[in-house]
Amino acid sequence: MIDPRRRDLCAGLATVATIHLQIFTSKLANLHIYERRKRDTPGELMSKCTIINGVDYGPLAALVGTWSGAKGLDRAPEPDGDEDNPYYETITFEAAGDVTNAEEETLAIVHYKQIVKRQSNDEVFHHQVGYWLWDAANNNITETFTIPRAVAVVAQGSLAAPDNLEQELVFNVSTSAESADIAQSTFMFNRAKTTGFSHRITVKGNLMSYQETTVLDIYGRSNYDHTDANSLEREA
Repeated sequence: MIDPRRRDLCAGLATVATIHLQIFTSKLANLHIYERRKRDTPGELMSKCTIINGVDYGPLAALVGTWSGAKGLDRAPEPDGDEDNPYYETITFEAAGDVTNAEEETLAIVHYKQIVKRQSNDEVFHHQVGYWLWDAANNNITETFTIPRAVAVVAQGSLAAPDNLEQELVFNVSTSAESADIAQSTFMFNRAKTTGFSHRITVKGNLMSYQETTVLDIYGRSNYDHTDANSLEREA
């Protein structure tokens, strides 16, 4: 007959051994996870911080949020010369999912709205809505927008995925009259024709700056550069 004290001792030793085995197994699993994380490529690391609700927005993730700035300057044409308008603005970028075109091209979508007011009288003089799109397969970016002057533009460029979103990102897109990327009403085509557009946005962390040029044939002047530039900060 087994001594009850010896039986209890054996049972206790077995329990201790089981606990130590569980601890060792857990540490080993964590070590394997750590080793896998150490082997993540820059692209994999970036993906982890650019996925929003299951969609990888790539560099567009750096735009998401509300931005404001009061250092804007608009230079616009007038019949007798140029007009400079200091302005302030708010731009809101929102993640909007993705879409697949013709079963081949998948685009991540960021929607935006831009409200611009003159500093001189606080009146809105520019209201723009549009989208930024990212084709991950080819690192192509597209900005498409419309303004309430019966004009719509599609501008394209490229942007390779950076290692992380703390790096400086430059979104550089353009189009010209030679392409089919500018749509405008008959009146605007004949009297204030848009013949080109370029837009360069630089983002680093919570700071943004941009330069934008719309090329116009207007008031008897050809290839007039209507320019806008501003610096903004992302709101908390």
